[in-house]
Amino acid sequence: MITLVFTSLLAGFLALFLYQRMTYPFFWVDLIYYLKLRRYGKTLRARMQQGIITYLDCFLHQAKKNPNKPFIIFENQSLTYQDVDRRSNQFANAFRTEGSLKQGDIVAVLMCNEPDFICVWLGLCKLGCEVAFLNVNIKAKSLLHCFHSCGAKTLVVGADLVRLVEEVLPDLKNDNMAVWVADHSSSSEGFNSLLDKVERMSGENLSDLPKVDIMSNFLFIFTSGTTGATCVLKKKFSASQFWKDCVKYNVTVVQYIGELCRYLVNQPMVPEERAHSVRLAAGSGLRSDVWKEFVKRFGRIKIREGYGLTEASIGFLNYTDEVGPIGRASYFNKLSMSFELLRYDTQTYEPVRTDCGRCLRAQIGEPGILVAPLTAMNQFLGYAGNKVQSEKKLVRDVFKVGDVYFNTGDLLLHDHRDFLYFRDRIGDTFRWKGENVSTTEVSEVLGHLDFIQEVNVYGVTVPGYEGRVGMAAIVFKQDHKLNGPKLYSHLVKTLPAYAWPWFLRIQTSLDVTETFKQQKVKLVNQGFNPEITQDPLYFLDISQKDYILLTVSVYQDIVSGKIKL
Repeated sequence: MITLVFTSLLAGFLALFLYQRMTYPFFWVDLIYYLKLRRYGKTLRARMQQGIITYLDCFLHQAKKNPNKPFIIFENQSLTYQDVDRRSNQFANAFRTEGSLKQGDIVAVLMCNEPDFICVWLGLCKLGCEVAFLNVNIKAKSLLHCFHSCGAKTLVVGADLVRLVEEVLPDLKNDNMAVWVADHSSSSEGFNSLLDKVERMSGENLSDLPKVDIMSNFLFIFTSGTTGATCVLKKKFSASQFWKDCVKYNVTVVQYIGELCRYLVNQPMVPEERAHSVRLAAGSGLRSDVWKEFVKRFGRIKIREGYGLTEASIGFLNYTDEVGPIGRASYFNKLSMSFELLRYDTQTYEPVRTDCGRCLRAQIGEPGILVAPLTAMNQFLGYAGNKVQSEKKLVRDVFKVGDVYFNTGDLLLHDHRDFLYFRDRIGDTFRWKGENVSTTEVSEVLGHLDFIQEVNVYGVTVPGYEGRVGMAAIVFKQDHKLNGPKLYSHLVKTLPAYAWPWFLRIQTSLDVTETFKQQKVKLVNQGFNPEITQDPLYFLDISQKDYILLTVSVYQDIVSGKIKL
């Protein structure tokens, strides 16, 4: 009898196990990940009860616990936690003594990848200053916009970026901006040298670190950024040296954007690409075809593709080995993070609403706009100095009167297995070469040319490339025509290369919606294929510094990869 009961139980458990494997194959993976998040959340709440723990607090804890552990490896330099701690103290004392900086002051930092970038940042944190990181690729007009947005009155610029700042120095001086160059001397009038002052300062710990609360500003960020532990820095990314550096520095974890991985798989094979110790690659924007080739070619590296935003507390991580998704939308995941995918109008990209004014959820397998409810624990504090743009990111009365959701501006797809896939970025931005491109900014820049009457900027896909490359539909002023060399020269002076429109579409008038918004969907779908549209198309030929007519032959060379973008 006992044997019969045991056999029945065993058969029941086996049947249940097989049912689970067939219908919910990721049940245990989802549950384990959810329990980990719960444990991390519990630990975080316990720490917060002891007071606010800042990034600076974490660094100082590590500096005290592991003073001799390498913190930054840069070229032939290796700086320990203690080294960085002492040098950041010197920067803090120099800024306080020579620059009269104090808690609450906003300081913009325009520096390339180098150890002093981090030392400057930590030094300013030790004074309680609010730091704004500036993208080193931006041009003069955008630089001024960043200053006005964040309200900075002090700028720290790297020695190799002085020329960029010189272009706008008169404007900075009119705004009473103090400019410090991270060098021992300054050959340009209007710049204060910094390193000569720093090296005269004490490296001892500051006795009066600032007190902060949960609402204190930490950073102003104008571009994506990441942080690590021991961190290996390079001045610039080098695909040919990547695996050699991984072996040289015994790297175990790498961070990527999709384009970085594509560059690597397109490189010739080297012995180091299979002799490294890298076990994990984490990032976003990795195409499925590149993903498969990356894993196949470079060894047993776990890929952890994710999705996240700086502005709001919404993010996903693909903690499985499934190729392609950015995360999971299982029952357990929704317990830990609330979000919705909304149906949208394919012409306006606005959420579709019922006769009662409420939004509709996207169906399984249907792309939808990712939105997240705003709560006390998930807030959106807005964009610095721009209330209009901040309000545009909110969707109100979504499912009931009074509710408010943050609109990510991204299209995601939830499939029948509860995987989430990134589909597209909508609205006024697209991504190219790992950078976000503002169509509004590019349109404004092109609009300054005397032969252009109207312009509509958008991004189009190119086979073999991640993201979308810039394209512009242009209407000329009466009795004017395209001046390619002038346009190219203007782009070089005003925009970083990743924001340039590589393709032009010449039109007699621009398509607009019923509410007079520029129509992009049709243009995006037609792309740059000269066999689809009758409008004249042009392609940016860097070698000629001019836009040339985009023929079928040129088009074929681009899509086949013979012509590189």
